[in-house]
Amino acid sequence: MKAKELREMSIVELNDKLAELRSELFNLRFQLTVNQLENPMRINAVKKDIARIKTIVRAHELNGEQQ
Repeated sequence: MKAKELREMSIVELNDKLAELRSELFNLRFQLTVNQLENPMRINAVKKDIARIKTIVRAHELNGEQQ
């Protein structure tokens, strides 16, 4: 997901997306453990998306923006 798309989302939407990505990361790690993961690079992509969202949420907090 692009950072530009994420900046256009509200804080509530970002938090929902963050929860979704965290659960996806959990599932990917589980699949990796049981050797059923088809694309191991997806784990890195999800981690980077989580970091992007957390960065944008923090920027909103520093700017004093509320939900």
